[in-house]
Amino acid sequence: MALSKVFHNDRGELRIHESLDDLAASLAEYIAELSEVSVKDHGVFSIVLSGGSLVGLMGKLCEAPYIRTVDWARWHIFWSDERVVSKSHSDSNYKLAKDELLSKVPVVPGHIHSINDTVSAEQAASDYEFVIRQLVRTRTVCASDISDCPKFDLILLGMGLDGHVASLFPGHGALDEKNEWVTFLTDSPKPPPERITFTLPVINSASNVAIVITGENKARAVQMVMAGNSGPDCSSLPAQMVSPSSGNLVWFLDRSAASKLNGSGFSE
Repeated sequence: MALSKVFHNDRGELRIHESLDDLAASLAEYIAELSEVSVKDHGVFSIVLSGGSLVGLMGKLCEAPYIRTVDWARWHIFWSDERVVSKSHSDSNYKLAKDELLSKVPVVPGHIHSINDTVSAEQAASDYEFVIRQLVRTRTVCASDISDCPKFDLILLGMGLDGHVASLFPGHGALDEKNEWVTFLTDSPKPPPERITFTLPVINSASNVAIVITGENKARAVQMVMAGNSGPDCSSLPAQMVSPSSGNLVWFLDRSAASKLNGSGFSE
């Protein structure tokens, strides 16, 4: 396993890595282990991806030993959020994942659950939720024990400079959605404006959530998130609202992203 420092606080488990390569190795091992456990437990590994640099950091899964040892045929793949653009568009999270990961591993094409890119954002969100509800009904995706939400085996998230996760942005009304599994935006603060996104109840119903953050430019946001509610500018950060109700939360940081953490409130 790649060398890392592991800490715990009320935000979950923090794994701080010396380099991007160490982080990528640790992330691949973490995903592969969860895949094995999930397949043994219920025959499927339901994994949720996001965009940005995260997919690139999963690249070691395309290499030995994982390319041979992971039970790729049991993977069902989803997205925590998606830009409502063509699947061939450079802004598409699906295209990013296909180019950098999915085209390089033997996943079953019918197990890749992407959005309908030919309809409006509102309809795309509704259609995506319908697909997931059908998969929960057929027990392909597990159901939460404490809510009506799906219980994905793993949701992978990045975090923006403003503390956003998925397409849940600070101060946006989508943060308050409690009833829908998938909601839509037509006014995203970051382009493109039209997006669909999982809601917080779905994210917080997962068995495992991993938030992957790299780069010195994210260090201030990491510091604010880990500070809890100790300052007036912290309480509305979406990343702070990620708190699995009966699951595990792990933060994967490189040393640069963790550079403003002073260790207060952490234990090894």
